[in-house]
Amino acid sequence: MIRMENVTKSFGQKHVLRGLDLEIPRGTSMVIIGGSGTGKSVALKCVLGLIQPDSGKILVDGKDARGGDRDAFLARFGMLFQGGALFDSLPVWQNVAFRLLRGRLKRPQAEAREIAVDKLRRVGLTPDVADLLPAELSGGMQKRVGLARAIAADPEIIFFDEPTTGLDPIMSGVINDLIREIVVEMGATAMTITHDMTSVRAIADNVAMLHDGVIQWTGPVADMDASGDPYLEQFIHGRAEGPIEAVR
Repeated sequence: MIRMENVTKSFGQKHVLRGLDLEIPRGTSMVIIGGSGTGKSVALKCVLGLIQPDSGKILVDGKDARGGDRDAFLARFGMLFQGGALFDSLPVWQNVAFRLLRGRLKRPQAEAREIAVDKLRRVGLTPDVADLLPAELSGGMQKRVGLARAIAADPEIIFFDEPTTGLDPIMSGVINDLIREIVVEMGATAMTITHDMTSVRAIADNVAMLHDGVIQWTGPVADMDASGDPYLEQFIHGRAEGPIEAVR
């Protein structure tokens, strides 16, 4: 569903992606791991077209991600942002139905609200939450609202950016289980960025280790612990010593 071939991206003298190759099969969940500043978010933004790579090729469903109808292209994606990114001034249901109230996906307001309430139920929130403001919700509830918004338009591809950041271990487990259930239920292709190894094991079909702008290792999550790759082993075990230099 997504293929990145020899993708490079620099910002001035900082070389972030140095020839990234990655393939995400249709209907599978890929989790990209790696330290802070290794290019995980840049890779995601390149697929979405929010950042233009300097060179290389990005294909989505076999077609160049940079060509064609931009609105139609983006309509295929859902996104759960790291900080929730909810609109403070809008009630929850309008946050969830944001895409359904405007643009090419626009639906009548009553229908959009109905869909929003249904998606809220899917992530374990009751209909009375729909008319609350984001500030009236806990962090875990806000994350669920963000997840409901990500799936509101039934996207083919869903991106999750650090989905459990800021959550306690129990709520993180709840969110991980929801993500896994929803991705399987929808048959969606998923790409997740995280450094939370609990999330990796809960969400991933396949894992890619990104370091120094290239994929150091990729394979099924079941093969991760026996990979023999020094970069991956250092990262998943949180060791200070190894080929990845800790910033001191």
